[in-house]
This record gives sequence, C-alpha cells and structure tokens, in this order.
Amino acid sequence: MTEAAAEPGNAHPLHHGDRGWDRARRTRTAVRPAGYADLIPGRAARPVTAARRRGQRLPPVVGESLLPALLLLNIVTTRTPQELPVAVTLTAALALPLVWRRRAPLTVFGVVVTAAFVQWLTDVQLPADVALLVALYTVAANCDRRGTLAAGAVVQAGALLACLRWTADGAFLTPFVALTAMIVAAAVLGVNVRTTRAYLAALQDRAAHLERHQDQQARLAVAEERTRITREMHDIVTHNLSVMVALTDAALYAQHRSPDKATAAMVQISETGRQALTDMRRSLGVLRTDEPDAQRHPLPGIAQLDTLADQMGAAGLPTLLEVHGDHTHVPATAQLTVYRLVQEALTNTLKHTPAGTHAEVRIRCSTDALTVDVTDSGRCPPPPAAAPPGHGIAGMRERAAAYGGTVQAGPLPGGGWAVRTRLFLGSSPAATA
Repeated sequence: MTEAAAEPGNAHPLHHGDRGWDRARRTRTAVRPAGYADLIPGRAARPVTAARRRGQRLPPVVGESLLPALLLLNIVTTRTPQELPVAVTLTAALALPLVWRRRAPLTVFGVVVTAAFVQWLTDVQLPADVALLVALYTVAANCDRRGTLAAGAVVQAGALLACLRWTADGAFLTPFVALTAMIVAAAVLGVNVRTTRAYLAALQDRAAHLERHQDQQARLAVAEERTRITREMHDIVTHNLSVMVALTDAALYAQHRSPDKATAAMVQISETGRQALTDMRRSLGVLRTDEPDAQRHPLPGIAQLDTLADQMGAAGLPTLLEVHGDHTHVPATAQLTVYRLVQEALTNTLKHTPAGTHAEVRIRCSTDALTVDVTDSGRCPPPPAAAPPGHGIAGMRERAAAYGGTVQAGPLPGGGWAVRTRLFLGSSPAATA
C-alpha cells in the first residue's frame, strides 16, 4: 500500500495554478507515518535515507521491473536445464506484464490470468504465481468495486483449481484457506489505496476551493473598501470645496465694501480646509492601525449636524436643523450615514440653487428606524439633463441601501427640492455589525 501510494502512476492529476495542491501535499508530508529510516537513530539512518532518496530518483520502470527480474533470476538459478525453457517462458509470461500494470491494469490482469491458466494446463508449479496477487492488487487500487470483485473471483477460481491439482490427499483445506486469505488481503490493500487516494484528492480539491474562495473574498473586500473610501472622499472633497468656493466668492465680493466680513469669510475658509484635512485623515487613517487621528477624531454623527448647519449658513445657505427623538441608541455607522446624507444634500443645494435659498433638515429617530428629510426653497432646480450625471445621488442610495433604506429625491410642488431617506436600524447588516 505504501509503495503504491508513492508511485507516480497513483498520483492524482494536479490542478494547474492551484496553490491548494501544495498546501495539501505539505499537510500529507507533515503527517507521513514514520518509515524504517525514521526508526533508526543517529548516523545509522543516514545510509538508509540516502538510499531511499536515490531510489526515488530512479525512473519508474526500474521499480516496476524489479519483481519480474527477481522471479526470472530465481528460475534460472533453481531449475534444471531440461525444465529451464518451459519455466523461463511461463515465468516471463506471468511476470513481465507487471511492468505495464499501472498503465493498463485490466489488460495486464487478463494476460497474467491467461498465462497462469496455461501454466495450470502444463502442470508446472512456479513461484511467479505471486504475479496474480500483484495484478489483483493493481486492479483493486485502480478500478471500481465491480472490477475488483470480478478479478477477485477469477483469482479465487484459479486458487481452487491449483489446490485441486497440486495438493496432496487430505491437505486441500489448509492451502486453500491460505491462498484465499492472501487473495482477500491483496484485494483489501488495493481498495484501501484507492480509497486513500480518493480521500487525498478530495482534500486537495477542497483546499484549492477554499483558497479560491478566500482569494475571491479578499478581492471583494478590497473592492468594497475601495468603494467606501471613494465615496467618503467624494463627500468630503465635494462638500468642503463647494463651501470654500462659496466663501471665497463672498470674500472677494466683500473685500472692498466690508473688510470685516471678508476677513471672517477667509477665517471660515481656513477652518473648512482644516476640517477637510481632518476628515480625510480620519477616513484614510482607519487603514492603518498605528494612525492616531482615527481615535483622536471620532466619526461625525447626528451631534455634529449643528456644526454642519452653521458651516452651510456661513457659506450662504441658511439651514434649519430639527432632530426629533433620542439618537443616542443609533449606532455610530448609522449616524455617519445620516451625516453624509445630509452633507451631500446640502452641498447639492449650495451648488445648484440661487442666492437667498434656505434649507431645512428634519430628522426623526425611533427604536428601529431613522427618517431624514432635507428640503430647500430654491426656485430653479436644474433639470436632470442640464449637467452630466454625478455620483451624489448614487452614493446616497448606496449608503441607504446598507440599512435597507431608499432615497427619494425630486422637486416639490410649490418649488424647491426635497431629499427623503428612511433607514432601518434593526434589519441591516451594517446595523448588526
């Protein structure tokens, strides 16, 4: 069994490019049972190990030819010249086909059985009959159960014929039982080799499948993280740049008429730039475990909406904020989603509405849901086809989808624009996390 498992012919076909095979092979090597060389201590094991390594480097045909060569040598050295031609011929017919037993086990088995039947007809007893057991073992190790049973029945019938012809009177039972035991042992060994090989192949396939699954999960995680960072960067950069542009325009307009207001606008621009840098460090800092900014600056949430409303007011968009209900039970990730939704909606209002527009933000908190309404009084909302489609509304929908919610955006009947979002806190993966 050990010899059969180590031969190249028994190796399961490799999956090209699958690193799981290497892992399974290393696992199988790690649990390899101790061989004879492993039981010899110290320097005495070195010659045995070296001989085994040299034997593994020999071509497979050398190992396959060893048994036929020994059987032929035994016949040449033990038979008389008169018996030698017939004995050598029958031994060659029994033993030489074993060289190809790995490539064509059923064909070799048929040739060996035929040679054994001719031997029985000529009434010549030979040690080469052991080739029947080797051929049966090969069939059991490489064929299915039906082929193994058929081959075992044929060899068992041959054992019965041999005992009937060549056993002495009254001594039939003992050799017949002995031959039957050897036949069963050869078949069982072959079946065990086939089962072990199938088990190892299943382990290799499973290892390869698990590695492919892990690679896919890693790629999906990378893509999801890239999407998250892109969405965060879009919200941070778009909002802060829009506010800074509005404040810069106001500062330029007021620099001669009202220097104090221009100075206040420039101060606000500086604060907005610093806030943008802080948000970017916080968003990118989570990728590094040694980044202190991720801990020093917590993620923005509903409590920071007051600061956002003041910032939008300073940029020229007066914003009224109303929060109904207790939001302390809302997870930090859900609060970040609300903050980004409101930030994106107000940024769009700031960019696309004329001067004099004001906005209102109403948030309603309950135990299992959050409702966010952002409306403005802009009289001339841009038509959908007036500019290339951006990523603002799409990003808002992606954020809401993480909590099983939807985003509804559109013009109001009396003028203005409204964005309505509802988040479900109890049924979303993000909320659970």
